[in-house]
Amino acid sequence: MSAPPESAVGDDAASGVVQRLRDAVRASGTPLSSSLGDGPVAASGERPEHALVASAGPRPPAHREDVEIAVAAVDEGYRLHYTQPRALLIDDEDLRLLAGDRLYALGLARLAAVGDMEAIAELADIISLSAQAHAGGDRALADAAWLAGAAAIAAGPDAPRG
Repeated sequence: MSAPPESAVGDDAASGVVQRLRDAVRASGTPLSSSLGDGPVAASGERPEHALVASAGPRPPAHREDVEIAVAAVDEGYRLHYTQPRALLIDDEDLRLLAGDRLYALGLARLAAVGDMEAIAELADIISLSAQAHAGGDRALADAAWLAGAAAIAAGPDAPRG
């Protein structure tokens, strides 16, 4: 099964992912839940919804939600570090970095709980490559890392790797 094209992932779907992430943060019982605000920020459509792309692959149906929430958490962590977050409303720059790191951990832990080590490795690569790209001032490279990583997660652990 291939990932949906960018145009197939609309604002309603993106808003649903953000709301499911907000619900997961609230359920985690961490202090991050106090930063959720009244509602999610509207999706901007500036980039594809990586969580939906990643969870569209041939994984066991029971784990698709875990993959979606994990990728959404890491994506929100990325947004807290580098762009505009959608689920957490934090003005303080230092707290945004800490919250971003916590969301990276939340996403990776969710995948560890279901034993998806391949997806963990892909998300770790995304985190590392996008940080390197931003350090070099190359947002397009960071976006490419996200696209490739989400597609690799969607392909699943049994996909041939180059």
